[in-house]
Amino acid sequence: MNDAGTDDPTSTAALAPRPLTARSIVLSTLLGHHPPRLPARALVRVGELFGIAEGTVRVALSRMVAAGDLRQGDGSYALTDRLLARQARQDESRSPRTRAWHGGWEIAVVTTPEGRPAAERTALRQAMAALRLAELREGSWLRPANLDRPRPPVVTDQCTWLTGTPDGDPAALAARLWDLDGWAARAGALRAALDRAAPPADRFTIAAAAQRHLLTDPLLPAELLPPQWPGDPLRAAYAEFAAELGALLRQYLAG
Repeated sequence: MNDAGTDDPTSTAALAPRPLTARSIVLSTLLGHHPPRLPARALVRVGELFGIAEGTVRVALSRMVAAGDLRQGDGSYALTDRLLARQARQDESRSPRTRAWHGGWEIAVVTTPEGRPAAERTALRQAMAALRLAELREGSWLRPANLDRPRPPVVTDQCTWLTGTPDGDPAALAARLWDLDGWAARAGALRAALDRAAPPADRFTIAAAAQRHLLTDPLLPAELLPPQWPGDPLRAAYAEFAAELGALLRQYLAG
């Protein structure tokens, strides 16, 4: 008989297969904290919640400083600029800046010469994903024009931007561009798992998986979404966890 954790698609193991390491605990804790700077003692105590020894956490901190993930000063550790950008994306995924949608779509067409370096193509794809555009065909990206966010130079330099409306059903186009049913199913499972998770390690692990999933929410207008879209409920469940973590960290800082 197989282990129940592998049979149940809503189990912690199925929803969050990434191992809980000292590095992942430190990183998730700082990404969820504002400002993203904490003393070593607080990070050590968070690690102890999950059975990770103080020495293991301190080794992870040293390695993260050496790798450029963290900067150290006055006994505290803070995120570097690269990870500050990641925190900003996570914050935006929890509190997206939207605007009224009037049916228009933003369209980006790659207009730089062929034969671009692979690094440029990869950077463009990553930026388009962060902007929550979907690729209709190679070199053509689009989404409903309902988000208010700046476009980084990597996309403005390589693309020509247009606005337009589809001739057909926009909801059908959205369903073609994004796997909405798949996203909703996983979001619902993550929310249910977070609601019932009791041990701190399980809640932390599921919450980290929920945060990663929210980064892929297409943030479409309500008119284009299936009924009972679980995006906002998952954001609310994560916000509850973040408040718990914040209260816990305040206790450690006061200790």
